Amino acid sequence: MSRQALLLLPGLLCDARLWRDQVNALADIAEPIVADLTRDDSVEAMARRALAAAPGRFALAGLSMGGYVAFAILRLAPERVARLCLMDTAARADTEEQRRRRRGLMALTRRGRFQGVTPRLLPALLHPDRLGDAALTGEVMEMAARVGRDAFLRQQQAILNRPDSRPMLPGITAPTRVLVGSGDQLTPPELAREIADGIPGASLRVLEGCGHLPPLERPDLVSATLRDWLASPRLEIAAP
Repeated sequence: MSRQALLLLPGLLCDARLWRDQVNALADIAEPIVADLTRDDSVEAMARRALAAAPGRFALAGLSMGGYVAFAILRLAPERVARLCLMDTAARADTEEQRRRRRGLMALTRRGRFQGVTPRLLPALLHPDRLGDAALTGEVMEMAARVGRDAFLRQQQAILNRPDSRPMLPGITAPTRVLVGSGDQLTPPELAREIADGIPGASLRVLEGCGHLPPLERPDLVSATLRDWLASPRLEIAAP
């Protein structure tokens, strides 16, 4: 069986480590490419860079900010997306309160107070059952430190200015699965349900024991779920 191209899109303050376990677990059926979303300050520019690194047609999976970039890819080149997985993300734009908080974090960062992900922020990212896992929490904090201050500012600017993608949901034709951690506080299950309800034929799965970062929190569960998504014959569609 030939392997499918799989474009993976990380979230805010995440790098290729987010998807490392899935890249390894799916190597027999997928040719994964992890996009670099640290170099641009708009979701469209991130999408164009990711598209330039990908083959003609591919399966597309994005988490959180990666989901916003996935929507941008669908606006730019929907014919290249063979199947779609949106994980722990939202179709709607920020509320005014979210925008205010985001601008506040950016202002603090510009004043030299970038701290990446600190222990006090971990409860918003991880399921309560995983907060005692020192290896996991260390990975999350180290990943954010690698992404760093300047990329954090670019990513926040991109997220802040992203469009509301809800109007495009009914026009998405790529077979779609929506995944969300049962304990996700940042993009909770109701936002995943909104996406799944808006895309024709989309399915929703809630991942138990996960917060906002399922690929790190429950890597085996996420890898198995993505394997099923990639292997499912009913997701094959004819090229437009």
